[in-house]
Amino acid sequence: MPADLVKGDDVDAVAAYVGQVAGAGPEAQAAPSPGVAGSQGGTTSGGPAGGGSDGKQIFASAGCGSCHMLADAGSSGTVGPNLNESKPSVELAVSRVTNGMGAMPAFKGQLSETQVRAVAKYVAEAARK
Repeated sequence: MPADLVKGDDVDAVAAYVGQVAGAGPEAQAAPSPGVAGSQGGTTSGGPAGGGSDGKQIFASAGCGSCHMLADAGSSGTVGPNLNESKPSVELAVSRVTNGMGAMPAFKGQLSETQVRAVAKYVAEAARK
């Protein structure tokens, strides 16, 4: 593999994905980046349920943009669905982030329920802008 093929936050996202696919449990994977851990339980203008800037921060730090295109996040991933086009509901995004599907890994156990809800709310709202 060429050197520096994957850089920055994408390295953590790829490592987490490979660990998930290989069957390594959350304890065997690297700890989440500070942006993910630091947003637990936080309250922003998005309200107590999360969303707003918390969701955008989680989207970035969890590596979502390495696979998904979302204009508001400035991401241009092409592996997963283009979220600008699919415009998922909050409920669908919660389900996919929690349980995964196809190439999408499950983030259950890696993100708290509050974080999952925050990123799902962010994606649903940002995709409709």
